[in-house]
Amino acid sequence: MPEGDTVWRAARSLDRALSRRTLTATDFRVPALATVDLSGQVVERTLARGKHLLTRVGDDHTLHTHLKMEGSWHLYRPGTRWRRPAHEARVVLRTEEWHAVGFALGVVELLARDDEDSAVGHLGPDLLGPDWDADDAVRRLASQPERPLVEALLDQRNLAGIGNLYANELCFLAGTRPTAPVSAVRDLPRLVTRAHALLEANKERVEQATTGDLRRGSHHWVYRRERKTCLRCGTRIQVAMTGAPGRERATYWCPHCQP
Repeated sequence: MPEGDTVWRAARSLDRALSRRTLTATDFRVPALATVDLSGQVVERTLARGKHLLTRVGDDHTLHTHLKMEGSWHLYRPGTRWRRPAHEARVVLRTEEWHAVGFALGVVELLARDDEDSAVGHLGPDLLGPDWDADDAVRRLASQPERPLVEALLDQRNLAGIGNLYANELCFLAGTRPTAPVSAVRDLPRLVTRAHALLEANKERVEQATTGDLRRGSHHWVYRRERKTCLRCGTRIQVAMTGAPGRERATYWCPHCQP
């Protein structure tokens, strides 16, 4: 699932292409919205809220989308061939200058503007949003001290924007096993500060580096490094599936650096 910085960039691209422009045609390829036509209305803006995208159209509509595991938004000039199959398109928003196509989106719904909280009101402080509040994020994480750390970091109700990549890397940086309880973290405020710093550092680039090294194969400390050795100590990285049945995720750690 895309991390919060990826969604932030998608929102910025959509905002730059569509904002203050009139929709010449719209195509919603989901049953609930199949008859909806927003052509003639002006796109106000697109913003990210954690991993959610909100595109405000006209005076009262908000298009709420979520990429989930496979989704992506593409921008094309009119007449340009799409890079993904047409049958994967779920939303097409057309203006004279750009066509925005949402492929394989996990969530597509049209909300009244004053009903946005029904989609994103449950989220914790947004790591890349204007509402970022480190103290609140620490308080939310600390409220469940026995919860596995990686699970708590992935819970968007605690802090919004962390996916599996950053959750595993933050556990490494904290020197804590991902399955250890939140209470095992020696300095929770420092961990939250690092989370914010990582997303801020990566939001302007496609390469998501947590090590500070942009060379190929050196971007991450543990994430997707099974069968490789730890960049810090040389110990073989371990991987296991964790989480509730049906929602398992690959979890990575260094047995030496994360005792």
